[in-house]
Amino acid sequence: MTVSRRLVIGGGAATLALPALAFGATTSKRLVVIVLRGGMDGLAAAPPVGDPAYAGARGVLAQEKAKTLELDGVFGLHPRFENLHAMYHAGEAAIVHAASTPYRERSHFDAQNVLETGGARPYARNAGWLNAALRALPAENVTARRELGLALAQQTPLILRGDAAVATWSPSPLPDANADTIARLMDLYGRRDSALANALQSAVAANSVAMDDGMRRGGRAIAPLTRAAAQFLKQPQGPVAAVIEMGGWDTHANQGNEGGQLAVTFGLLDQGLAALKADLGDAWRDTVVVVMTEFGRTVAPNGNRGTDHGTATCAFLLGGGVRGGRVIADWPGVATGQLHEGRDLRATLDIRTVLKGVLRDHLGVGEAGAFPESAAVRPMHDLVRA
Repeated sequence: MTVSRRLVIGGGAATLALPALAFGATTSKRLVVIVLRGGMDGLAAAPPVGDPAYAGARGVLAQEKAKTLELDGVFGLHPRFENLHAMYHAGEAAIVHAASTPYRERSHFDAQNVLETGGARPYARNAGWLNAALRALPAENVTARRELGLALAQQTPLILRGDAAVATWSPSPLPDANADTIARLMDLYGRRDSALANALQSAVAANSVAMDDGMRRGGRAIAPLTRAAAQFLKQPQGPVAAVIEMGGWDTHANQGNEGGQLAVTFGLLDQGLAALKADLGDAWRDTVVVVMTEFGRTVAPNGNRGTDHGTATCAFLLGGGVRGGRVIADWPGVATGQLHEGRDLRATLDIRTVLKGVLRDHLGVGEAGAFPESAAVRPMHDLVRA
């Protein structure tokens, strides 16, 4: 069940899709999932600069240890992750490395399907693991099972599809309508169509929540979306979970090192994470953010100074509810004999063990059918604060 609250007014016309803001969750816990579409290069985001094979394996894409942001002596962060690095050293962020879904091929579509459904293989189900988790929230934390999730997108991503009611919100691509136009429409609908009047009032209310800080869009920046998500999440009756998508991670050519196109994208993500923390305010301490992607990139660069589709990568956990300040990894190494199929970072950690641990210890949700065919994948302990 999907509820959209998009408000698009321009050229004298209004396009709305519907109902009222009626979030029913009473729990103070919040979960944000940021899906990086295209396959983020985890070896560029958190390079293993202490691995003796790293520089030779990465070639022209190897980052100098002195230019990375220090984590634990083995791993560093790309220099564009200044805010994430500060959260790490404040104990509010952890890096999960050499992680992957069960998928071992190299199709974006199939890999994203597995990432979002929580299935063991592509197209094994048509609903998302996060929707299933929201549907299984403990009864004492929910007063009404309506709109427990919110997608900051024009349509509901697969991860939030299912029986639990969720909502969508996205900024309009059209110029904002002025107050007089909205007032005239409210009067017109109020006299002629009560359903449209209620829908318009609901959409205006949603926009006022999301845009109350003058938020505006800007290219591929996700800070406007994370700021909007924060406005919804910190409401007393706000959604339990929000999903944000970010593209631009398929770096087949001219990837760059400390500079270049990937560095710009890292910077945009870092700004978005900082904006989310700042705008959540006190709600940050009860929030966990998961940043994940469908697969990693090849260890060695290709002939276009980029990387091709790979296997394992890294994910980020952050928030006031995270036990951070650490890299979580069973590091497989990047020497030739240690690679998956001789080309990819080998996966030693199933991302589902992290997601299960977050759902159980942060939201109080057990298996709940969120991850079928995964009985052998046990939830990871001690990811979040008590």
